[in-house]
Order: sequence, then C-alpha cells, then structure tokens
Amino acid sequence: MASAVGSDVTAGGAFGRRRPGGIGKGAGSGVGRVGNGPVAGFVLLTAVVLALSLRMPAGTAVVGLAALGILHNVLELRYMAGRFEQVLHGPFLRLLAALITGIVLCRVLPAGTATRDGEILLAYGLLAAACVYALRRRPVALAAAGAVIAAAATASLSFPDYHFVVLTHLHNVVPLLFLWEWSREMRRGRRAFRAVQIGWVLVVPALILSGALDGLMGSGSGWTRRLSASYTPPAWQHTDAGLRFVTVFAFMALMHYLVWVWFMPRYAPDATAAFERRVPVLNARRAWALGLGAGAALAALFASDYDQGTSVYSALAGYHAYLEFPVLLMLVLGMGPQSTTGGTA
Repeated sequence: MASAVGSDVTAGGAFGRRRPGGIGKGAGSGVGRVGNGPVAGFVLLTAVVLALSLRMPAGTAVVGLAALGILHNVLELRYMAGRFEQVLHGPFLRLLAALITGIVLCRVLPAGTATRDGEILLAYGLLAAACVYALRRRPVALAAAGAVIAAAATASLSFPDYHFVVLTHLHNVVPLLFLWEWSREMRRGRRAFRAVQIGWVLVVPALILSGALDGLMGSGSGWTRRLSASYTPPAWQHTDAGLRFVTVFAFMALMHYLVWVWFMPRYAPDATAAFERRVPVLNARRAWALGLGAGAALAALFASDYDQGTSVYSALAGYHAYLEFPVLLMLVLGMGPQSTTGGTA
C-alpha cells in the first residue's frame, strides 16, 4: 500500500497570505538568485525518467523504490520539520505523531477490513486535526471543512480499493505544492519554473493515460501485471490501461524521489539549517548516512523477499507520507510562510 495527497494553488492565493501562527519562515537564503539551474535540471530529468518509464515501467518502479525510497523519506521529513517548524512542534506535533503511528500499526498488523478501515479513519483524523488547528477561530469554515471530511471519509470507506489507488498516485503529486511554495521567492524565472513543474506533474501523466505515448511504450511483463493490481483503479484492471497506470506511477515516483534527493537539499538549504538547529545530532552527513544505510538494508530485503520488503517500506513510509496531509492542508487554508521578496516572472 502506498500513500498521500496533492493539490494545486496559485501564487496569489493561499500561499500568498500569512495568518498569525502561520507556518515556516521566508525561503530567502538565495532562492531568488538560483538562475536557470532548476528549470534545466527538471527538463533533463523529465526526459530521462520518462524514457526509462516508458520502456521499463516495472523496473523503474521497483529499482527506484529500492534505491531511493528510504533516502527520500528521511530527507523529506527533514525538510518538513525544518521548513514548517513553527507548526510542527509541541502538542500538535505529538498528536500528529500519535495518529500516524496508529496508521503505521495498521500497516504492520495482518491485513483485514479492520486495519484497512482503521487506516482510512486515522488519515481523515489527521485532516480533521489540521482543520481544527488552522480554523479554530473560524467556526463556520471549520464546520464546512468537517462536513467535507465526513463526506470524503464515507466515500473512502465505501470504496476502499479506489481510496488506496487514488492515494498512491496523489502522493506523487505532492511535490508540486512544495515546489510551488518554494518558487514564491524566485526573483526571476518563476513562471518558467512553475510551467515545468506542471508539465511533469500533470501534463506528462495525462499524455500517458490518454494513450498518446503508447507507441513509445514497451510491451510490459509479468512484473508489470503484478504491479498493475496496486496502481490501477479496479474498473480498469485487466485492460490495456494497466500498463499506462504502472508507467505513470514509475515516472511520477522516480521524479518524486529526485525532488527530495536532488532538488530540496541543493536549493532549500534554509530548511536543512532549521532542522539542524532543532535536531543538531542529525546533521546533514548523518541524515544522508541514515537514509543510505537504511536504504541499502531495504534493497537487500527487496532482493531476497520482495513482498516482505514492500511491507516494511509501506510501514516506514507512513510517517513521511501522512505528515504531508496536515502540512499541505494548512498551506491551502492560508497558513503559508510569508514571501520575503517581490519575485517577477
């Protein structure tokens, strides 16, 4: 089982405001002077990863997960804990940690209706906690958010197979929000940067799913059919769409990993510095060592027992994947960090 959420926001909307008690600090730290490196880097990565995913979707998905899955978990948690330190602390952080630990336990325990429904309810509990925190002084908005969460939870409990497939793909859309928020501080090239992000997060998957790139795709394999059960909505399983959904997952997942392994460590040093102030014992070198070491152990487990490896990874990944829920929801609700520069397109 994989994870999490995503959405799209405009620069002048939720991310452009700051409310008392909002999260994060300005992303100053030279963001406005990054030049064309990020745009060129994402264009190159998109081309290379797309080529790999089209020809070897199952191999790209499995090898990408084994090689970079744990490392990107560690580095994303570090980014969120540093960038959003003003919210992720104290009783609220402890509540989130307790709820996510409950989700991890649901993934560790033998699979069944109770653990499946428990994970769904705890996930919506995270959203409810974030809404209470962000909207506690806006009762009407809080009531409306509660009604939406209740309706969505009911739908997820009614169609759990769809819930987890959708969750899996939405998790790979999450970087768009973080990258969009990061780019607010760019003095030049912001529009091009955002266009590239929309290209790989939304346009490329749409082209794959539409069949426009079928002529460039490989024929699939037994592994592709095996993965299709996890990444294809039930109504489209056992059809040609299965190969497309696996290809989309392979492409999006590897791009997702690279955002956290390449882009954020290089271009968001302020978040790393903030995390190291909070947790000095886990400096950059040790964080990378932890991610690489745990990743190597997981890769060995994948090689010996793939099913066991995916189970272990699914449990560990629950922390980084589900922590995104409250962070992103509060950004959408207008608690984003205040821009410190007046960037131009």
